[in-house]
Amino acid sequence: MNSSKKVVLVGHFGVGKSSLISRFVHNTFSDNYTVTIGVHILKKEIEIEALNLTLIIWDIEGKDDIKKVRSSYLLGTSGFVYVIDPTRSQTYERFNEEIDFLKINYPTSQIVSVVNKSDLIDIEEFKVSLISKNIKIDYFASAKVGLEVENLFQTIGLKMIQNA
Repeated sequence: MNSSKKVVLVGHFGVGKSSLISRFVHNTFSDNYTVTIGVHILKKEIEIEALNLTLIIWDIEGKDDIKKVRSSYLLGTSGFVYVIDPTRSQTYERFNEEIDFLKINYPTSQIVSVVNKSDLIDIEEFKVSLISKNIKIDYFASAKVGLEVENLFQTIGLKMIQNA
């Protein structure tokens, strides 16, 4: 059986949304930073529980407030991947508020949260910092080294098909 689902990566500019997608879709990483203007759409087929699932992945421009993202980019989204950068606290200062916004406005969508660039930090130390801020993160990933990238997309895929 075949199915397709729209996944949107959200988060501030420079958190590595494009890099995560490039690592997942093409298994590549580039140190050259390019700003995403508007939206870039890629797709990749994965297999989950004997189901061929095509992920239509929307790489949207980073915004410092989720409410500033064009609503047309978010319509029809089955899953969100919310990305933060552990080296820039402004990318997660409003984390819970923004996750709540997604849950309220897109109640049927699944959400996976990820710290990208985890190769740049002491993960255990950062986890303690997040706990003190009441922030729950699903994955500590690194697009640069490929850490947990495949797993986070498999997880959002599984969550979407289980809740379809």
